[in-house]
Amino acid sequence: MARKRSKAGAIRLTEVAKLAGVSPITASRFFRNPEALSVSKRERVESAAKELGYVPNLAARALASQRTEVIGVLIPSLTNNVFNDVLRGIYDASEGSRYSIQFVNTRYSILQEEKLLRLFQAQKPSGLIVTGINQTEASIDIMKAMNCPIVQIMEIGPEPVDMMVGFSHYDAAFAAVSHLISQGRRRIGIIGARMDPRVQRRLEGYRDAMKQAGLADPALILTTPTPTGMTLGGTLLADLLAQVPDLDAVFCINDDLALGALFECQRRQIPVPEKLAIVGFNDMEFMASAFPSLSSVRTNRYEMGRDAVTMLIDAIEGRRPEKPVVDLGFELMVRGSSARPRA
Repeated sequence: MARKRSKAGAIRLTEVAKLAGVSPITASRFFRNPEALSVSKRERVESAAKELGYVPNLAARALASQRTEVIGVLIPSLTNNVFNDVLRGIYDASEGSRYSIQFVNTRYSILQEEKLLRLFQAQKPSGLIVTGINQTEASIDIMKAMNCPIVQIMEIGPEPVDMMVGFSHYDAAFAAVSHLISQGRRRIGIIGARMDPRVQRRLEGYRDAMKQAGLADPALILTTPTPTGMTLGGTLLADLLAQVPDLDAVFCINDDLALGALFECQRRQIPVPEKLAIVGFNDMEFMASAFPSLSSVRTNRYEMGRDAVTMLIDAIEGRRPEKPVVDLGFELMVRGSSARPRA
């Protein structure tokens, strides 16, 4: 016979404890910190809660403890594959802990980000993960006032609100362009889309690498605020070739654009890399399987999500990291699309 009641919220924690054969304190500890219980007790409490249909009252717990057991995550896109790996790392690292993940989409808007931070502030999360380092002054004030551990991810900077885990987009782009220069390329263009702050830093890395090599030319730069995509990559490369016919390499601000650029070269029968070299950014899975395989900057996206949660949980539980800023670095994956043509 089912023990569940039709009236929502009618089941009390004491009833769960009685059915599980444990004390109310032990039952409460299961919902706060399941790792503190033996496997046998965890299984009994969990089974009793499911049988009775018991759901913890997070709002009441927040009033009692001043915190919900929620980690808030703010990301700028649900369609950009880059963030799939970040979220996978976040969920894998939080699995088995007492914390649940609540993520929201800022849509690359700093004002939307500010609005969502205010929402999280009212919910009193245990910790917060925020994408990037370019928040408004109001957003920074909100985060500082929340009085909970915060990790900014995807890049690093000199002034973390609390903690940071990421890499230098500037250095990564500089390394990618320097690689093309080392391969004898001189008319190296760049195509970019959705020019958010992280992409802008990649553009800065490109500019400085070209300037230091004495190769800078404004005609080689083509960007758009339009959202990125493979079709757009082909269109941008076609436009760039129209204004720079002697283009011999292109650094693409992300991998979608790089794959689109490769397709455009194939449509035009432009041999890659013999006549035109291509390098992308992020090293998505399809880059290695393209033909020719596409060079790209590998970024440790999964590790960013995983490490951010690990740092948060440690800080929440009183184990502050010795280094509040973690630079995960990057790796330039040199493949067929940018290798020096054989003589």
